[in-house]
Amino acid sequence: MEQVKTAEGIMEILAAYDLTESYRDAAKLAGCDHHTVARYVAAREAGQVTATSARRAQIVDPYREKVEEWVEASHGRVRADVAQRKLEALGYEGSERTTRRVVAEAKAAYRAGHRRRFRPWLPEPGLWLQWDYGDGPLVEERKSWLFCAWLSWSRYRVVLPIRDKTVPTLLGCLDTTLRAFGGVPTYGLTDNEKTVTVEHVARLAVRHPTLVAFGRHYGLTIATCVVADPQSKGGSEATVRIAKADLVPTEANLRPAYTSFTELRAACESWCLAVNARPHRATGCPPVERLSEERTRLHPLPAQPYTAAFGVTRRVGRTVPVLTFEGGEYSVPEQHVGAEVWVRTHDEEIVVVRVGPDGPTEVARHQRTVPGQPRHEPTHFGPAPAGPLARIPRARTADEAAFLALGPGAEQWLVTAAAVGAAQVRGKMAAAVTLARIHGSEAVDAALSTAADLERFSADDLPALLRYQATAALGEARQAGEQQSLQAGTAAWAGFGTAREAAR
Repeated sequence: MEQVKTAEGIMEILAAYDLTESYRDAAKLAGCDHHTVARYVAAREAGQVTATSARRAQIVDPYREKVEEWVEASHGRVRADVAQRKLEALGYEGSERTTRRVVAEAKAAYRAGHRRRFRPWLPEPGLWLQWDYGDGPLVEERKSWLFCAWLSWSRYRVVLPIRDKTVPTLLGCLDTTLRAFGGVPTYGLTDNEKTVTVEHVARLAVRHPTLVAFGRHYGLTIATCVVADPQSKGGSEATVRIAKADLVPTEANLRPAYTSFTELRAACESWCLAVNARPHRATGCPPVERLSEERTRLHPLPAQPYTAAFGVTRRVGRTVPVLTFEGGEYSVPEQHVGAEVWVRTHDEEIVVVRVGPDGPTEVARHQRTVPGQPRHEPTHFGPAPAGPLARIPRARTADEAAFLALGPGAEQWLVTAAAVGAAQVRGKMAAAVTLARIHGSEAVDAALSTAADLERFSADDLPALLRYQATAALGEARQAGEQQSLQAGTAAWAGFGTAREAAR
């Protein structure tokens, strides 16, 4: 088949003919066959110059209707190699390459006639809530997920990290999301997860009964897309993709790994504040501003969250942050001391949830245990208190407060004096306060520190140390060296016994 000429090539051929008025000479100038020049000149005379070549008869033409029939019967899914075998059984002798072209043309015609039609989805304020899941990072060597929800009209987004995708976790996330929205929309749209749709009967989704009760409690109708048909999922929104790109540590964002689940939760909260405050690409307006307008169309939230799926209630200890569940003892963070929490079993784990003003929040998760083997997390109890060997003085009277106010040296003196069993401690403390009025608090505090280091606790030691500090400050202090010693001499013993002998 001769190569089809472009519009520029045809104009060059015609220009060469006008210049030479000879088919062969024009063919030499244009680099083509002289029959091609004659064909285009004749077409110009007839007013039918075109860049497309005339279709020639092909060996497959008698079988085109049969190929179209197979494409129609298979709804555009028949393979070209299958069509080739069927055509050969009917006597076709053409190549498989030609068959592939014919099948491709038939499929394109079928798709054009059976193309699915779409209309832009224009959501109304207060009508649609959508949610989906994304893979989260590994935290403490455990898998996590990102629960991503958004309002279709305002595009206000909420992202919550979760450790599982069970029904109680889903209900807790939905309650937290609705409280972040400040109201309840009419519908909630999502995929056909097992926590939402139990099964399909005659292409109808059978809802999870717990989720139905949840929706009745909040006035929320749950809807799902058609199975294996993401086009029926509603409007396009990139919340899941953007959240994964920003929150999951990768080489692209250079984000370090998370050391705890609390750190991941804080990162999600910061991310939501940032993305909801900047203009959205589709609306050109920050979602937080559109949310204030959409809240006027949302239904009121119930005062009490739906808690039937969270397990059973337990009371945390009033002094120690632990609770008992099925005979086992489990710890919770110390800020939940005395609070009422919900406890449930998930696989081999115990999940503890507390319902607060912002909705249900998972506060602890432990491996199941048996009586006598408590599960305690050290971080739940805060820093350890000072032991019996590391007591810190705390004033209980005005005299004690006045003494300790002298400085750290006074505290050191009191601790050391109490440890060695010094006598009349209170009287010496009062004397130190009196001396501080004369010599100043700094001087007395320094002397007390020196006394504690030397373990000198007699009544005369503190005044002596103050006098020593004063003389040392004036440069009169005596220091021992190679030529001089501070030890008392023996000259006073030189006449010992002489006077007694003289008396005899």
